[in-house]
Amino acid sequence: MLHAMFMLVILTTVIMVLTARVRIGSVRSGEVPQNYYSLMDGHDIPDFVAKTTRNFNNLFEVPTLFYAGGAVYLALDQTGQLPVISAWVFVAARVIHSIIHLSYNNVLHRLVIFAIGNLSVLVMWLGIVNAAG
Repeated sequence: MLHAMFMLVILTTVIMVLTARVRIGSVRSGEVPQNYYSLMDGHDIPDFVAKTTRNFNNLFEVPTLFYAGGAVYLALDQTGQLPVISAWVFVAARVIHSIIHLSYNNVLHRLVIFAIGNLSVLVMWLGIVNAAG
């Protein structure tokens, strides 16, 4: 479980660095005025700036349920494989979701992967609750 959680931290860090680079680049190129980033409002921004920002924000929404579940799993010293497998499915889904979102951005493909990830978190929690009695 801990390794799956760490991999999601790595993905979040990679997307954070990418987002920072895109934002800095957008200011340096003059595409986005620096003051836009104080409120994230008031200017049209390039698609890739919006996509990287949204993708980074996505990594703090449903993943909070993932991290909480992982922490409960570890705190209860559970040994069930279902939550661990579900955690890895979630991490894989988040990686694939980020790749789709930041590349060809097909909404239907993103939705399917997003749903798989969300279901895997639900299955993870069901496994934790079941094992805890």
